[in-house]
Amino acid sequence: MSVRESSTDDQTVFALSDRFVEQLAAHQPMLATQMGVAGHDAEWGKHDPESWQDLGVLIRSTRSALSQLPPTDQYWERLGRRVLDEYLGLGLERIEREEHLRDLNNIASPPQALRGTFDLMPHASEADWSAIADRLQSIGEAIEGYIDCLAQGQQRGLLAARRQVLACLEQCCVHASDGTFFDTLDHLARDSGITPSLQHLVSSGVQAARAAYARLGGYLERDYLPVCPARDAVGLERYRFATHSFLLTEIDHEAVYHWGWQEIGKLKQQMETVSNRIWPGRCFKEVVQLLKTDSRYSVDSPESFLERMSEIQQEALQRLDNQVFDVPEQVRTVEVRFAPKGSTLGAYYIQPSEDFSRPGCVWYAKPDGITCFPLYDEVTTAYHEGFPGHHLQIGVQLSLGDQLTRAHRLAIWHDGYGEGWALYAERLMAELGYLGQPEYEFGLLASQMMRACRVVIDIGMHLDLAIPQDASFEPGTEWTFGTAVQLLTSHALMDDENSRSEVTRYLGWPGQAISYKVGEQFILDLREEATREDWFTLKEFHRRVLGAGPVGLDHLKELIIGTA
Repeated sequence: MSVRESSTDDQTVFALSDRFVEQLAAHQPMLATQMGVAGHDAEWGKHDPESWQDLGVLIRSTRSALSQLPPTDQYWERLGRRVLDEYLGLGLERIEREEHLRDLNNIASPPQALRGTFDLMPHASEADWSAIADRLQSIGEAIEGYIDCLAQGQQRGLLAARRQVLACLEQCCVHASDGTFFDTLDHLARDSGITPSLQHLVSSGVQAARAAYARLGGYLERDYLPVCPARDAVGLERYRFATHSFLLTEIDHEAVYHWGWQEIGKLKQQMETVSNRIWPGRCFKEVVQLLKTDSRYSVDSPESFLERMSEIQQEALQRLDNQVFDVPEQVRTVEVRFAPKGSTLGAYYIQPSEDFSRPGCVWYAKPDGITCFPLYDEVTTAYHEGFPGHHLQIGVQLSLGDQLTRAHRLAIWHDGYGEGWALYAERLMAELGYLGQPEYEFGLLASQMMRACRVVIDIGMHLDLAIPQDASFEPGTEWTFGTAVQLLTSHALMDDENSRSEVTRYLGWPGQAISYKVGEQFILDLREEATREDWFTLKEFHRRVLGAGPVGLDHLKELIIGTA
């Protein structure tokens, strides 16, 4: 492999990708902010049905231009062409399936993305706050366009499930209320030192944003909810497309379903062994209660929690750089913050901007009113979301500007690869001795158990598969929402609130939940196969996987095993 040669020739995927990213950023300013592409932070773009047809035109024209590029034998050029073509093909199929007309769920749909865009915007200067004010003032137009999409979907019988509508309705009520995110943004503006006139624009924009979410909530409650189906399952046809989109490999859903149950059985045995090291003779729930309440296993303030999460990652980075990974200079720091009130519970990562002026950040969404922060299950989460999980993975791809196309670095993401790597990173840190304390090992196993439970819940509920007769949990019964929640509480040891949020997520985002465990196992199998190659070292394996950038799982195998 060699770094691509610099060229003034416009007939390359790199030049085409540059143009596409600029066009995509102009068409979808929210995505531009996520990618860190400058120049669009004051805009929303259109969100109505027509805008999706316009995006389809852009995708088709880009794909046509891609097909007309001259033949090449350059490695990075061929990689960029395949990755871009697969991305464009999936994007076009989603539009043709009109998925945007029922894009409503509790975690990854416009109601969350619109609000979350403000988390990515800097607020260090007057210009920053001016962009925030503009977006606050105009968010109602974006929401009206989104409502038009839902209304058209309603006319065509393309509807989100009732459970997802109720979850989003609750989020809308939060964002329209006093004392939540938008009011916090107003307070930040008042303390920022910006001019009184700009403060006034932010304040009036906050009221406009709250009113916009109130309108969205009103539409959902008045017009949309009464006609939505109660059925959560999407069925085989939609589910097959969803899983292929996330994995870019074909799977036997029933075989993976039964594999998931086998993983649950193995993990349960491992958890019993480790729990006996923490508190011999006690059941899982008693051990978890100890880990959640005993001061030996927790910290007692939000500040201490964030500080501890940052320390864990920095220590690993310093010790593993040049040994197990090559860490780009630009990503040697990862921020950790609490997510705004109303966010779906859990942790998530937001990538750096294109020029790294906005650092990568791990966000933690916690329930209201907690004063104790257990650490037993948070250490492995820190490795998953931060270093060496998503933060390293995305930092590497962003730093490969002379090898990966701009679209590949900024716009393209495949969950089987991305979430598979992050889950692999958790396991790797255990292999390297970073989870040596029994409570942290127990937390890793609980994390793995939750991901195994995701596999069986997601596939089982969407495809109406019965729980196997030989399962250790509710054998032979049909899935219900309550059964899925019970599996998470009894086996993954999650509390009821988080379990309900998780199951709602799986039902509203079909296929995504299985990408973690399936992707991790794919990478583990790939590593085992790679050990037979002359080039194999752990560090070289990681360099090749991360250096590929986000690719489909089939493609990843070709790149790792089929390269010299």
